[in-house]
Order: sequence, then structure tokens, then C-alpha cells
Amino acid sequence: MRGWRQAAYSVVFAGTVLGGLYAQRPFRQYPSVEGYETMPLPADYERHAEWTFARLMYPPGPLDGYRGRFDGDWREGLSLWTQDYPAADRKFAEAVKRLTRVDARSVEQPVNLDDGDEIYNWPWLYAVQVGEWGLTEKQAAKLRDYLLRGGFFFADDFHGSQEQAYFEKTMKMVFPERPIVDIPDGDAIFHTVFDLDDRFRIPGAEHLNTGYKKDGKVARWQGIYDDKGRVMVGILLNSDTGDSWEWSDDGRYPLKYSQLGLKIGVNYVVYAMTH
Repeated sequence: MRGWRQAAYSVVFAGTVLGGLYAQRPFRQYPSVEGYETMPLPADYERHAEWTFARLMYPPGPLDGYRGRFDGDWREGLSLWTQDYPAADRKFAEAVKRLTRVDARSVEQPVNLDDGDEIYNWPWLYAVQVGEWGLTEKQAAKLRDYLLRGGFFFADDFHGSQEQAYFEKTMKMVFPERPIVDIPDGDAIFHTVFDLDDRFRIPGAEHLNTGYKKDGKVARWQGIYDDKGRVMVGILLNSDTGDSWEWSDDGRYPLKYSQLGLKIGVNYVVYAMTH
């Protein structure tokens, strides 16, 4: 670990990062595919803070494993974007508060790219199972603008060659001219709070026996950079960071995976707020 106190002091307000202030939507908890809708709210859930876990809402795509299982409007929950939600979000937010001096909110904020300027309130955006999402052209254009204004997107939990190819195809709608590349070990994103030189694949709770899902046996830490060398999109292929947060307080899930997942997430938050 190095420099985390200095990095945390450099946190800036989200509106400054993205170049403008917009009226934020009030907090709302949506039904989850994992049945967390009865999860109690933290006592301070209405408190404002500098950083909030913003979770991307998105329509189902052609590879969506829940297609046909849940009927209804994806904008009302019970859709793939709610995987691990809200348990992963809140447990990770607690880790951010515990391990840094970032002023973090206790509850998450689901964000829809189709919802006017709402995305510009949140400097850090997370999406789960991005190999199965149904990102539209309009949403891709909004995501591109958000990222070029200084936002950060963490794309997590997609596995195997088929999902990889589909995710790369959809990201070409966002940045047709920018490649997805492996992030070098010396990049600041791996050294903002924790030195993450020893990284390994993080399996989901349902895949602990094999250690991987589908044909995704090799974990890769990838990114898309802007013209100044800032990572705009942090991509974890063949790892399930969300599960490492969701199950971080369950003794049945190996501690080493939760520790690494929390460290990666913390680094990405502080990097996003200081670069």
C-alpha cells in the first residue's frame, strides 16, 4: 500500500469532474434477480456524499441468460443489471469508507443512460455481466460523452470467448477508434491505494469448484484510454468482482478473492476520482 492518504485528499466533487451540475434523481431500490429487495436500508441512506456506487441499468441483449425468466420492463428491475445488487454495492461502499478517506454514500444509485443528464452526476459507473447487456446506439453515444468528459466506467463479470466478442462489438459503438488493451502492471490504476502486482482470476460463488466460467480460464485486466493516457474504462474479463464484494462477509467464499476484489475496486474508485 502506498500514498492512499494523499490520494484520498485529492478527491474532487463529481460535478466538477464532469463539467457541470445536474439535479440528481432520488434514491430508489429496485427488485433484484437475486431476491435482495427485502435488504434493509442503512440508517444514513439519505446522506449526500462525494462518491456513490453508480450502477448502470441496461436492456437485455441477445446473450442475456435471464431472457424469458423474468418478464417486464428492465427499467423497473428484475433484469440482468441487478445481478449481485444491492448487496455487492453496499458492501463495497462500506469498504471504500473503511479503507480510504473518500466520503462515500452508504447506498448505491441505479443510473439509466436514457434518463436525460442523470449520468453526469456520477463520476464512477459500474456494470455487471457486460457480455450479456443490450447497449443501444443512443446509450453508447451518451456513455462516450460521459467518459470523454471525465467519467470512469468499470465493466465487470463477463466470461469466455463468446461474451468477450460481444462486449468488444458493443464497445465499438462507444469508441470505434479506441482499442481495448491490456493495462500494463506499472499503470497508476494498479497503485493508487494498493500495489496490485499479484493479481489472479476471481471466480464467482457458483464457479468455485472449477475456478472459471465457460471457456474463460485466463483473467485479463484491460482498459480503454483517452488521449492523455487516462484509463476511461476499466475492464475485468473472466473475473467476477461483483461476487467478491457480495460474498465478502460469508465464510464459504474464499477470503483471498474478496480481498483482491475489494482492493481492485478501491483502486479504481480512487483512480477515477483523482485522474
